[in-house]
This record gives sequence, structure tokens and C-alpha cells, in this order.
Amino acid sequence: MRVVALCGMGFGTSLMLKMFIGEILEAHGVKAEVHAWDLGSFKGQDADIVVAPTDMKKHLEGYQGRVVLIGNLTDRQEIEEKLLPVVREFLDAQP
Repeated sequence: MRVVALCGMGFGTSLMLKMFIGEILEAHGVKAEVHAWDLGSFKGQDADIVVAPTDMKKHLEGYQGRVVLIGNLTDRQEIEEKLLPVVREFLDAQP
């Protein structure tokens, strides 16, 4: 599974989000590649799950993968509550 933490600039916010995502997935025994990208670098890339701030919703419309939008990027609980159901759904859909 490939997960991308996305932000507008691709520096602090996406790196912090990547760290939270990695910790959450590890705590739940989920193995995944987690990457931090800015929006410009993400165009044309593939990911199974994209985690991004809610203000990026417009930029992700039409994206074929699963998208998790987060309101407060420093709220680990919100990230976990929104991410885990999507991860489980993805894993359940795998052959």
C-alpha cells in the first residue's frame, strides 16, 4: 500500500503528516510506503491513499485513489479516526 501525505508546499506540513501516518499505521500493524509530497510533485503520481488538508479538496477532485481530508493536521486523533477506516477498506478490497 502506498500512502501520500500531501500539502501545498511539501515541506513541514506533509513531513509532519507523514510521521503521524507512519506511527498510526505501525501501531495498527499495517505495512505501507508513506511519502510526503507537495501538490505540484503529486500531479501524475499514483497512490492508494492520499491524506491532505481539507482546503485541497478542489485539487483532488477526480483523483482515482482514496482521499482522506483532514481539518486539523496536528490532531493525531482526527488523522487516525479518518485514516484507519479507509486503510481497512483498501486492505479488504485486496485479493
